[in-house]
Amino acid sequence: MEKIKTYLTEKKLWPMVDVALFVFITYGFHKIWWAFDDVILNTAMYHVGAKWLSTTIYGASAWIDAHLLAMNIVLQPLNTIHFNYNNTAISVVDSCSGFKQMWQVLVLFLIIPGPWKSKLWYIPVGLVTIFFVNILRIVGLSVAMLYWPENWDFIHLWVFRPLYYVAIFVLWVIWVEKFGGMKKFMMKE
Repeated sequence: MEKIKTYLTEKKLWPMVDVALFVFITYGFHKIWWAFDDVILNTAMYHVGAKWLSTTIYGASAWIDAHLLAMNIVLQPLNTIHFNYNNTAISVVDSCSGFKQMWQVLVLFLIIPGPWKSKLWYIPVGLVTIFFVNILRIVGLSVAMLYWPENWDFIHLWVFRPLYYVAIFVLWVIWVEKFGGMKKFMMKE
């Protein structure tokens, strides 16, 4: 083990070890989520949590659309924002709630090495960050639906969905830089 530690230190490969761990945890989380999604999506915890998140995200996003961006919108049932300008709409359904991404943040920072004292405050900060990123995402999608509805699918799938993962990656980078990654964890043995 000492030879490996020395090699990683001499070659300055510890950041690659950290990235590999991030990728492994993220990939593993997704594989497990999708393997059990039929069970997860039918739990009371998912229904209650996703419903609360989607309704709250919808309300906050609609408020920003109407009051800060001065969009002419009508709020409709099932968390739907209707845009009067071009007669289009978006709905903030349970799968738009950020529930899965919040669980991903929780799992990532529970597994990743670091001081538990810091995890006790950093995990809630990460969850709140994902919550606000989701509001930003829905507002951005509102703008897209209003001005570029023909590009909705591309913008939804390839611009704003990756925003979650950029935010999670930034949270992880901050964690590794502030609280140490695998090098700090391995060298204290």
